[in-house]
Amino acid sequence: MTTATSPSSTSTAPTPRHVWNRVRGLLIALLILVIAGVTFAAVRSSTGYGHLDPRSADPKGSRAAAELLKERGVSVTVATTLEEATDATGPDTTLLVTGPNLLTPSQQHRLHETTATSGGRTLLIAPGPSAVSRLAPGVRAEPHRPVSPLPPSCTLPAARSAGTADMGGVRYTAQDTDATGCYPSDGTPGLLVLTAEKEGDTVLLGSPDFLHNERLAQQGNASLALQLLGSRPHLVWYLPSLADPSATSGDGVSDDNEAGGDGEEIPGDESSFLDLMPSGWLWGALQLTLAAVLAAIWRGRRFGPLVIERLPVAIRASESAEGRAGLYRKANARDRAAESLRAAARTRIARLIGVSTHEAHTSDVLLPAVSARTTTASDDLNTLLFGPAPADDTALVLLAEHLDALEREVRTS
Repeated sequence: MTTATSPSSTSTAPTPRHVWNRVRGLLIALLILVIAGVTFAAVRSSTGYGHLDPRSADPKGSRAAAELLKERGVSVTVATTLEEATDATGPDTTLLVTGPNLLTPSQQHRLHETTATSGGRTLLIAPGPSAVSRLAPGVRAEPHRPVSPLPPSCTLPAARSAGTADMGGVRYTAQDTDATGCYPSDGTPGLLVLTAEKEGDTVLLGSPDFLHNERLAQQGNASLALQLLGSRPHLVWYLPSLADPSATSGDGVSDDNEAGGDGEEIPGDESSFLDLMPSGWLWGALQLTLAAVLAAIWRGRRFGPLVIERLPVAIRASESAEGRAGLYRKANARDRAAESLRAAARTRIARLIGVSTHEAHTSDVLLPAVSARTTTASDDLNTLLFGPAPADDTALVLLAEHLDALEREVRTS
């Protein structure tokens, strides 16, 4: 028979302390997420420029080269659209195209038509096979080679004055015998100068590494950069963008954003799939990943020790024992049922013969003490108290009976 406790003695309404314990983990995770977002935004605001950007002080940026040019009286103008770049061309202007592979075929044709008759200098950073065929007809792009310090090995004054520089990358061969090739790798130059109309020229560079802030002070990189970019009083630093209105939807991006002839990526065009994604998506994905990790840590935490809860009704011990036995039987867990019977019997017998509860489950201590109080053989005691699981339900019932008999014998001895 069960007796109900007074309803007023048990309250199910959550207290403020319980509510705080439940939500504090989530609030802490949200706070960390907000702090991380603000930190990332602050860091990004100071380094929001890309590779080869003359405003970027990052290792892959080119601010150092731009500042050196300004100190020598060369004006540096950043252009992000094809119209801005072509409008600024002229005999006294150097046009640096940092990403010719990002231009569509129509943009490449338009750029070539403008620069071929401008009388100025045009520098193309690592154009690939398709881009070079439109921007510098008669030139073929060869497979990529690693960037390393290379001697000029040519008669170009700027290269001879600079000496060894970090060159390599895409290499170029020209049908025009008047073209000047420098810094050869495996016999093919990584810097090629083509003479254009009206005393202008086009310079093809297989790698932009010597313009990076992290490499400018090495070898003769600074000297080569200043002489190539500072030959005219004005420098237009063209950073092609996919958002350029002149990039018509019918053209798409040039297929030069691909590997070189041997399947290796062209380092001059360092635009991977992540580079083409808006930066906001990247930071958003990073914040979501951080939030997911924090949520996993929060949900995977230990809940601490069990808390005894006052039950609304009193449950008899026999009912609990029958319910547990029913679960064991339903799961066919004779091994666990037998171990539960043996553990309880060993604990009770140990108290009767003066063995500590801690040593009650150690056969070397318990068995000799039990043998001194009973007539049962040691091997039988070992099998009874520490033996294997019963093979069937009948053996399990027989084990319970033998344990009871052993306990009565020890009690009466």
